[in-house]
Amino acid sequence: MTIPSAPSVTVVGPPTKHQLALMIWLAVFPTLTLLNLTLGGWLATLPTVVRTLVLVSIAVPIVIYGLMPYLHRARVRLLTRVVPDAAARP
Repeated sequence: MTIPSAPSVTVVGPPTKHQLALMIWLAVFPTLTLLNLTLGGWLATLPTVVRTLVLVSIAVPIVIYGLMPYLHRARVRLLTRVVPDAAARP
């Protein structure tokens, strides 16, 4: 009787500081751009500190709870993807 082997599991560690910096940039830049395009007219009338507070109060939850989990999953999929062996190609 043979016992089936457990599926191979690849564990991906936490992102390096460079990977994390890229992920944060990929999340923050479009978020702030969209917020500025959407709220730019209204924000222009506010003092700089208040304008920044409003942007940060909206952008941080979007980035942390909305975009970063997606980017972490995308990073894991990218790092664990199966790359075909070049020798196996015709």
